[in-house]
Amino acid sequence: MQPFDYLIPETLHDACTMLAERGHDARLLGGGTDLTVGLRQGDVKADVLIDLKRIDTLQSDIRIDDDDLWIFAGTTMTQVAAYLADLDRFPALQQAANVVGSIQIRNRATLVGNICNASPAADTVPVLAAFNTFIEITGIDGQRTQRLVDFIQGNRVIDLKSDEIVSAVRIPLSQLRRGCSFERITRRRGVDLATANLCCTIGDDNTVVFGFGSVAPRPLVIQSNDDVLLDAKATAEDRAKALEKICAHANPISDVRASAAYRSAMLCIMAERALGVAKMRYAAITANSG
Repeated sequence: MQPFDYLIPETLHDACTMLAERGHDARLLGGGTDLTVGLRQGDVKADVLIDLKRIDTLQSDIRIDDDDLWIFAGTTMTQVAAYLADLDRFPALQQAANVVGSIQIRNRATLVGNICNASPAADTVPVLAAFNTFIEITGIDGQRTQRLVDFIQGNRVIDLKSDEIVSAVRIPLSQLRRGCSFERITRRRGVDLATANLCCTIGDDNTVVFGFGSVAPRPLVIQSNDDVLLDAKATAEDRAKALEKICAHANPISDVRASAAYRSAMLCIMAERALGVAKMRYAAITANSG
């Protein structure tokens, strides 16, 4: 590991100033589960590390405010999953947070870090994308908001200026009742990156939304109003054709985890499973709310 300077700002403004001064030589330390491994193996280079853990406004916090669910930058995957379990909403995000790495990693890794790492295989990203999540960004010149699907621009590429820090994630609490589900496949059980993953949501407006991961360089969101997907009288063949049309938007690659053909084939199977679970959850929501 190469030597580096270690800075501990007390405020978000100080951290942004340090970033502006040190530019691309600086790396931000939040949970650090990917950063520390990259530094140790030499895959990541940094002349300075800026530790964000003492900044009050970036501490762990989840709350509902003005019809939005806010998850602040210091919130770990374990905390996200626990909060959503008590909230009894967004079960797909709870599922996704619960399969990121090992228990030890989830106790350190943050949701914001999982987003900013911008891995196509990130498990929380397709769920957040399907729910039209927004990223709250702070820089020297102030704050701005960007949709997650625009913030992640490619494999390990995000739209973040040299002086900017992601301070929070904001998920709109739609007035629509929505059932949702999460699916993933991996090469083996346990700690492994997703070979493919996805989220499916169904709302009162009969719109089905799929968020796909590991099958494109950036989050892929497909919305469908095809009545076949929700028609109880539709044949399995017609539903399969509708799902194939949706999954055809994916552009997977072949790598060490799977071939492009395998990912494409499994995506349709996963989509069918996710659609079925989302339907059941939506039915339960509508039954309970009357």
